[in-house]
Amino acid sequence: MPTNEASVRTSYDAVAERYADAFVDELTEKPLERGLLDAFVELTSSSGRVADVGCGPGHVTRYLVDRGADAIGVDLSPGMIEIARRRYADIEFRVGSLTQLDFPAASWAGAVGLYSIIHLSPRERAAAYAELARVVRVGGWLLLSFHVSTATQSPGSTIHLGTWLGSEVDLTGWFIDPEEVTTGLVAAGFSVRARLDREPWSDRELASHRAYLLARRSAHDSAS
Repeated sequence: MPTNEASVRTSYDAVAERYADAFVDELTEKPLERGLLDAFVELTSSSGRVADVGCGPGHVTRYLVDRGADAIGVDLSPGMIEIARRRYADIEFRVGSLTQLDFPAASWAGAVGLYSIIHLSPRERAAAYAELARVVRVGGWLLLSFHVSTATQSPGSTIHLGTWLGSEVDLTGWFIDPEEVTTGLVAAGFSVRARLDREPWSDRELASHRAYLLARRSAHDSAS
């Protein structure tokens, strides 16, 4: 496992229980996310299985399933997956890396990754886009969200956390330019069909400008 993945995994294991309790109901105060997730379910509902990559403790996966999706949750942190399995026993959850997904090619009708790429370096993000293009079949959909900037952080910069939710962690978070993500997705074989930008809605959120990209897996794989 790459060093960065190891630190992310260990850090999220350390905060898993507190994170799950803090964010279990976060979608109740995020109407735009709910709308995007609902649109994603509608777009993929008749096409097969979808995945929530970077699912954490599973509450977004639960939302997708409750709206009719055949969804699986995947996360790097075994601690997060343990909580997800305990809380949502009717849903399948697996430990897995976004940069090396243990799933067959073209096996998903789509994937959701809410803030899943924020701990990935530019090289790791490119690997993640390629993996997503591999497992999402042609015509399938991808919904990604990420932090763009804050009052003190510009796109391309990073922030490091040594403590979080009462535990010692080693987490580097990236602020990412949406144009960079769009370019990377297109290079991997996606076509970006919609973009939404927003500011924070509640005090529980990082005070960041953030972006959401809805992309479709193209028939032409420009990465091949």
